[in-house]
Amino acid sequence: MSDLFNHSHSPDEFAPLAAKMRPHSLDNYVGQVHLLGKDKPLRKAIEQGKLHSMILWGPPGTGKTTLARIIANVANANIEILSAVLSGVKDIRLIVDKAKQAQIDGVPTVVFVDEVHRFNKAQQDAFLPHVESGLFIFIGATTENPSFEVNNALLSRARVYVLKSLTEDDILQIIDHALATDTNFLPNISDFSLSSRQKLASFADGDARTALNFLDILNDVAIDGVVTDDLLNNVLTAGVRRFDKQGEDFYNQISALHKSVRGSNPDGALYWLACMIDSGCDPLYIARRVVRMASEDIGNADPRALTLALEAWEVQQRLGSPEGELAIAQAVTYLAVAPKSNAVYVAWNNALQAAKQSGSLDVPLHLRNAPTKLMRELDYGKHYRYAHDEPNAYAAGESYLPDEISDKRFYYPVDRGLEQKIKAKLEHLRQLDLAHKK
Repeated sequence: MSDLFNHSHSPDEFAPLAAKMRPHSLDNYVGQVHLLGKDKPLRKAIEQGKLHSMILWGPPGTGKTTLARIIANVANANIEILSAVLSGVKDIRLIVDKAKQAQIDGVPTVVFVDEVHRFNKAQQDAFLPHVESGLFIFIGATTENPSFEVNNALLSRARVYVLKSLTEDDILQIIDHALATDTNFLPNISDFSLSSRQKLASFADGDARTALNFLDILNDVAIDGVVTDDLLNNVLTAGVRRFDKQGEDFYNQISALHKSVRGSNPDGALYWLACMIDSGCDPLYIARRVVRMASEDIGNADPRALTLALEAWEVQQRLGSPEGELAIAQAVTYLAVAPKSNAVYVAWNNALQAAKQSGSLDVPLHLRNAPTKLMRELDYGKHYRYAHDEPNAYAAGESYLPDEISDKRFYYPVDRGLEQKIKAKLEHLRQLDLAHKK
């Protein structure tokens, strides 16, 4: 398999395995056949030098960065790489200046922005005039749906290409190349059975970088060159610090964050939030989950919690890091110390279940709209009592559910926070209903 990847230079021996193995031509690129197979439009465009700005959307480890480098290589262009996590408008201006000088020298420029969804609106807008003028080819990479995470103005100037998770055969091909003796990528591994390699390929779950990271570790710990099943299992379950949306760590940490908030422990909530941010989780994802926590675990015990969560989400969208992350931390802390109630969450689920079980029950006649004469003749809206015309704006004894379930209750407020007052009010209104029926 020595001709699978073609390297024009010897990689730094201390570089990560994924960097050492990065291919430099389309012929050596593994996966994404739907985009780069023979006679596919994107492949033709690259090979013919008809480059255009694009967004590469796909899961981690599917070759987005590698493809951008290959595009620049084929076009004999300078490639400038920005990380949306670490870069700001100042860095964009520096790249623009470099691109202008390269243009004077007759050299095209490709600007690759990794995790472009992490740039805020102002940062994304900074690219627009230069993409429009053709100063450089813009390539953005994202694991998030660009329809939601990339500005419409930038999105309209770029084509979106969807990259798919690599197949197990793709991952196995990459693993086998790394193990090939003539590459010298993994000199300490000499015995790695096919079944174990297949297990690693399956565990990687379509992410080549994950597979290569584990290979790197196995190369360091293999005894006498042998990767036994026990060794592989230990490495795969050793809690290697990693974070991606398909990994178990992701679900464990978001669960720990949510349960810390529910358990009114701000220290635990802040710690797990910090772990997720430090490990590379998209803050916007966390912000969405915090909104969920506000409704599910605080609810009407403190309605301000939902407002604060939404505002933190907006701050992250508008300002990006680190200001947005601080706002999320503020919201998480507030939610953790707020009075707790899952009454709305339980009520909503009960109402959904009742709707599914009851089927299509008729709306009572008095609740129906009656915009036409025929509807009025059919008693639509008849005997409806307008609450504002009733004492204390409450129509005591009125029913708002289908007749078959008229006595059903879904919402039971708790004795905490604002829901204490809500509970007392609802109890008072029920007493009025009972008095009206006597």
